[in-house]
Amino acid sequence: MTNASNRSALFIASCASLLVTSLSFGIRAGILGDLGVEFQLNTSELSRIAATAFWGFPVSMIIGGAIVDKVGMKNLMRLAYLGHFAGILLTIFAGGFWTLWTSTLLIGLANGMVEAVCNPLVASIYPEEKTTKLNQFHLWFPGGIVIGSLVAFAFGKAGLNWQLMMAVMLIPTIWYAIQMERLEFPVTERVANSVSDSEMYRALLNPLFIIITIAMLGTATSELFINQWVDVLLRSVSDNAILILLITSGVMTLGRGMAAPVVSRFSTTGMLLFSAVFTTIGLYMMATVDGNMLFVSAVIFGIGVTYFWPTMIGFVATYLPKTGAVGMAVIGAAGMFAVSIYTQIMGGYYDGLISNLSEVEAGRAVIKTTLYIPIALIVIFGGIHFYMRGKQEA
Repeated sequence: MTNASNRSALFIASCASLLVTSLSFGIRAGILGDLGVEFQLNTSELSRIAATAFWGFPVSMIIGGAIVDKVGMKNLMRLAYLGHFAGILLTIFAGGFWTLWTSTLLIGLANGMVEAVCNPLVASIYPEEKTTKLNQFHLWFPGGIVIGSLVAFAFGKAGLNWQLMMAVMLIPTIWYAIQMERLEFPVTERVANSVSDSEMYRALLNPLFIIITIAMLGTATSELFINQWVDVLLRSVSDNAILILLITSGVMTLGRGMAAPVVSRFSTTGMLLFSAVFTTIGLYMMATVDGNMLFVSAVIFGIGVTYFWPTMIGFVATYLPKTGAVGMAVIGAAGMFAVSIYTQIMGGYYDGLISNLSEVEAGRAVIKTTLYIPIALIVIFGGIHFYMRGKQEA
């Protein structure tokens, strides 16, 4: 296999592994109610099961990012697909709370390992177009959520059981496992450039890296919190609140697929500033409009959050390459930790509001509170954009 064909095959297999990651979010969200009925689990128990994926993901991402240079990307991808296999099968044959909790943890760990390996892998095989390819790779996250949600909806309408929904995930898992085994992996970019461990850890203390990591807390929360909670927050405003998630995810998939002309038109920092502005406008509309305008707000919000996650990783890979796989893992893990913490805080805030306000006002109050995050990001990314532009012109 030529270098070009091996590179292309590695990229496609990486996309398939991320598809499994996103299917796990979409399908599990669609079957939680069925799991509660079958195993007689209350909302608190279901929340604990779902939450394990969100802390298993960053734990695995940090560990994977720290050891990938030493262990090799191929070996860690083996852990990823074995974790997916085990987690899916354990879910299908679950007997109650603890097997479901364990299966969700295994899938969360596998999901984090996919990100820990594939982000530096994509950056290593496409060093000349990191941001573009990272966006195209990450289109499979919202794309997979759309596919997973539609699978859950269609199987539910057809009266098929939740075990069959989970079994669907085995198809791309088997395929990407076979591909990863037959392909040749390069070393990471940091290893190829002979960047020492001490240089890498010094780069992690770079003020620019610290600022971009802080910004990642906001970009991840803006995207993932709203996309997870939109059905709850806007259910009483619209009869089709879940359609807002599908519209947003569809826009994100399309936008990331068309990243190349956007990257050529805007710089990486310009894309982040653009994203923060559109996210702010979209959230403001979600909190204030009614009827069909809610779907317009979903489109604008989707445009805003489309480039957040992959472009943040692209920024680190492009401007802070000495941080290596660890740098990409740190900001990804920081983002996921922020989402889990913010979700718990806002969950309590929402419950408190419900006791005093209607569901409509409570949901909108949570969105209005979240609106402050992208407003702050406009300031941060505006500062970074002009700083980087001045540095390039100097």
